[in-house]
Amino acid sequence: MGYRILETDDIPGHLHERGHWANPDDIHVREVSDGNMNRVFLASSADGTRSLAVKQALPWVRVAGPSWPMNPDRADAEARAYEQLAKVAPDKIPAVHGYDPENHALVMEDMSDLEVLRTLLNEGAAYGPHTSARIGELVAQLSFATSDFGMPSAERKALVAASVSPELCKITEDVVLSEPYVEHEHNHWHPGLDDLAATFRADARLRTEVADLRHTFMTSAQALLHGDLHTGSVMVGEREGAPVVRVFDPEFSFVGPIGYDLGLYWANALVSEERARALGTLSDHADQLRLSWEAFEAEFRRLWPTRVDTFFDDAYLDRFLGRVWTESVGYAGTEIVRRIIGFAHLTDLTTLPDPVPASRRALLLGRELIVRRTELTTPDHVRTLV
Repeated sequence: MGYRILETDDIPGHLHERGHWANPDDIHVREVSDGNMNRVFLASSADGTRSLAVKQALPWVRVAGPSWPMNPDRADAEARAYEQLAKVAPDKIPAVHGYDPENHALVMEDMSDLEVLRTLLNEGAAYGPHTSARIGELVAQLSFATSDFGMPSAERKALVAASVSPELCKITEDVVLSEPYVEHEHNHWHPGLDDLAATFRADARLRTEVADLRHTFMTSAQALLHGDLHTGSVMVGEREGAPVVRVFDPEFSFVGPIGYDLGLYWANALVSEERARALGTLSDHADQLRLSWEAFEAEFRRLWPTRVDTFFDDAYLDRFLGRVWTESVGYAGTEIVRRIIGFAHLTDLTTLPDPVPASRRALLLGRELIVRRTELTTPDHVRTLV
């Protein structure tokens, strides 16, 4: 039958044909697409007692339309990532009920009772004591299990081969790790940042350090990554009196440097702090980098005795984690810069009454994280820059 773009009226039949819903006449569907890339539908029963989400990858970037074509095979990468995550962190991702590879469509848990973390933070909410720690744990669980420490060599080589994602990796290499530092049509910024944008493009040291991070991104196949781990890909809330954290949208997943996932999350946390500072609503923002790193490190060390290759001893673990930390700091800087003078800006800043002061502070912080990453060896060292 071949790939087809699903419309709202197609969802009941799709769910019925795939064995997810017995009676297609009992399904009410609404489209809730919100991200840049894909279409998402929510299907619920007439009495409201049952619901599922359907996410389909389009053959282009959703917000741009056919003018920006994109292979829908990216949904295959997302399905593979969920498969790996379900083995090690099932409590931190949505339940996936099935994947239709022909139509590049996932059927998963409806999370509409939860809130996107970025939305809550923009409204002035706190992170709470659990969110960043669980993010750190998830990164450790996924990265250890899919690294040479946690996966037999033959299995890992098969995972690396299956997870190659040249199109989406090229987007990251360009949009995050080169375009903001050169003249490019994707770049845009507030006029109040003209001077900093020009200064960054002329900064030879900055460009060299970004080139180093870009090369690491291109060549370091440490573990399977989420690949786009920011506050917009985390949902939080409460169920049955317990806090819930769900990480979703791992379509940029590939095997790369562990520090990239941590760095993206840290960048978004640091920018949310600048927003809160500008609005006078600072609460627990300053703790998030530390909480996520401490949880990541503790979980990675907890898993270390189970490593499949015992040649890597405890002394090497210390060295390895030090390298992950340093790269995470650098990638945090690159994400901050691209979110302000590159492509796809953050509403954390753009919705401020005057985004310029906070954006300037964040840009300068981003540069320091990139060029001084080897000096900033602890969360407290990073805090001195904020």
